[in-house]
Amino acid sequence: MARALIVVDVQNDFCEGGALAVTGGAAVAAGIGPLATAGRDGRVYDHVVATRDVHVDPGPHFSDTPDFVGSWPPHCRAGTPGASFHPALDVALIECVFDKGAYTSAYSGFEGASANESGTPLGDWLTERGVTEVDVVGLATDHCVRATALDASRLGLATTVLLHHCAGVAPETTERALAALTEAGVELRTA
Repeated sequence: MARALIVVDVQNDFCEGGALAVTGGAAVAAGIGPLATAGRDGRVYDHVVATRDVHVDPGPHFSDTPDFVGSWPPHCRAGTPGASFHPALDVALIECVFDKGAYTSAYSGFEGASANESGTPLGDWLTERGVTEVDVVGLATDHCVRATALDASRLGLATTVLLHHCAGVAPETTERALAALTEAGVELRTA
């Protein structure tokens, strides 16, 4: 029974100064390293993984007139600094990175595949390592954190979102996301 930390999309474009900045993104990035090192409730993580939005040509996901629901300004373009992890995120403990969204919109880390040559989907990677519990942190609470946690729960993983290591885009959408997570049986922790 292994536990993993899933770090969701802590990238430059989602932090202050980025194309789709989330207020508090840099602070989230800085806080994840100590969590990954120390673990939670006196238990160190068996595995630490991260997801990245990396867009090549995602079609209608990018728009010059975005609706901020299904379409967004261009962000996290492959090969640009915006797609890179935020410099405050300590990447030393991250075992594997899962990229998503190259040619379409992708919100859940479970839509991604390992960035190395194997291209293993996140769910398969966790299963191969006997992971039964996940803690989810990152950006943004109301979009990719929500989608990743919901998919983890659907896969039967005991799923917890550590809210003090997340930041949301807007209060209204974050509130709706938290309600959906609670309804799905995802544990929400504030400390």
